Amino acid sequence: MMSWAANTRVLDILCPMHLVLDAQGVIVHTGPTIQKLRPDLPLVGRPFLDTFDVLRPRGTTSMKSLLNLRHNKLHLELEGHPPAKLKGVMVCGGHGRHIVNLSFGISILQAVRDYALTNADFAATDLAIEMLYLVEAKTAAMEASQKLNERLQGAKAAAEEQAFTDTLTGLRNRRALDQTLERLIHARGAFAVMHIDLDHFKAVNDTLGHAAGDHVLREVAKVMLEETRKTDVVARLGGDEFTVVLPDVGDLDVLERVGERIIARIERPIPFNGTDCKISASIGTVWIQGSLGATRESVLEDADIALYASKKKGRAQQTFYTPDLRRGAGIAEPPLETGIKRH
Repeated sequence: MMSWAANTRVLDILCPMHLVLDAQGVIVHTGPTIQKLRPDLPLVGRPFLDTFDVLRPRGTTSMKSLLNLRHNKLHLELEGHPPAKLKGVMVCGGHGRHIVNLSFGISILQAVRDYALTNADFAATDLAIEMLYLVEAKTAAMEASQKLNERLQGAKAAAEEQAFTDTLTGLRNRRALDQTLERLIHARGAFAVMHIDLDHFKAVNDTLGHAAGDHVLREVAKVMLEETRKTDVVARLGGDEFTVVLPDVGDLDVLERVGERIIARIERPIPFNGTDCKISASIGTVWIQGSLGATRESVLEDADIALYASKKKGRAQQTFYTPDLRRGAGIAEPPLETGIKRH
């Protein structure tokens, strides 16, 4: 027959999370793992019921009542921090001693993190080790999946951004403009649209080449961004045509000042390879004040009519759309007027 010391060595291997109690319920031996949970609290020599709270079955406050629970599942909590809630079962170990075998139950993952446990802290046949490996593999797979998903989302966002961006200037393109107008019209709020066309731009291309033309377009884009708000949308429709959408505009004077600043800035010569490129800008502006009859097509058409009026009057100026401009151009009026009404 093995000595009790030999028995405890066997238990340390087979049940590293166990306790041995004497007949009075004092801890006389601990498995290596259970002691790791409280390295600064020597468990040997302490009464079991002073070290563990028996959460279930309730009312277990004496060694006598504890002995009556042999072979039954115990729900325990080890005193101290971090919290350690354990499952246990007590059996008679002979020689007047009792063995309490413990486990973490479903809180094993938290315990492994809290106490830095490894596979060496569990019996080799403990299925908890198998579960930990599975959880580790699942975690690694989920992390890899999350990283892949983040890359895909980033690629999607980049593709969507590219689809709404003019590659030459970095401004919004026609698709982005259409989407913005549809949203503002649906909201039925006040907003303005400036249709801007560069004067004398063809001469720059013809005399200095397309590289100079591209440089001028990029500089003009910078001007428009600098002279508008972050909430405004500046788009290049193609060639030397631009559109600025200004949400939440309730004052005609604001639009006049914005147009004046853009025209003044664009009239400044733009240096390119030692030569000054001289252009100007004509603007047609339509101010929508919540008209229910506005459509994206009618708004852009009104802005274009106003732009044509600016060109006709000598260029380098801003014209606000009124129904008279439409009649003067020989174009039928839309069902509802959307332009500025001067009294």
